[in-house]
Amino acid sequence: MGIFSRLGSLIKSNINDLISKSEDPEKMLNQVVLDMKNQLVEAKKQVAVAIGDEKRLKKQWDDQITQGKEWERKAMLAVHAGDDGLAKEALLRQKENDTLAAQFEQQWHLQKDSVEKLKVQLGTLNNKIEEAKRKKNILVARAKRAEAQKTIQQTMSGLSDTSAFDTFDRMSEKVEQLEAESEAHAELAEESSGDMLAQKFKALETTGGADLALAELKAKMGLPAASSTGKALPAGDSGRVDKSAPALAEKGHERDK
Repeated sequence: MGIFSRLGSLIKSNINDLISKSEDPEKMLNQVVLDMKNQLVEAKKQVAVAIGDEKRLKKQWDDQITQGKEWERKAMLAVHAGDDGLAKEALLRQKENDTLAAQFEQQWHLQKDSVEKLKVQLGTLNNKIEEAKRKKNILVARAKRAEAQKTIQQTMSGLSDTSAFDTFDRMSEKVEQLEAESEAHAELAEESSGDMLAQKFKALETTGGADLALAELKAKMGLPAASSTGKALPAGDSGRVDKSAPALAEKGHERDK
């Protein structure tokens, strides 16, 4: 019984020592299982010694029984020889052997019971170690999952810090400001180095193109188009030009002459 009590205390001591020194659950559990296996080997050795003692006691008991029978045979031989004194001495030796045989028998039964209990405890310990090995894999998986979740939570906590988002906002505003300044510099460079008259015609063409596109859209919709003065022309006359106006003006000029 003392063997397994000491074994349990040693395992607990090793576990507590590992917990205080190690932060890696996988390494710690592997070391605990390894220590358990080593202690199991030592426990098996102790049980083997106890079994050896049991066998030795059984042999000594058998030897005393054999010797007692031998002295009884010698006493009978002395009686046949007519030597009662010698027969009595042989019977005394037989009694001593029978007494020792009874003592060895008692010790053998006690040792045999102890060995049987040790074997049961050894089997229980072996089963617990096998169970610990299976649970170790589950605990390692749980530890890794918990560590991953912890890392994710720490990352998310870092991202939720407003200073990070404030930095992004400041950088975005700075980029927009740089873009605006770049466009302003480009416009100033074009105005200062380009042909101003060509730029005015280009602007006029751009505006005229927009007016023409608007007139075509309204014609497609059946709406009157606006004149250059901003007044709407009659429907159907937006694209027609009065060709007789120049001829009438010329005839009036000739009459004046």
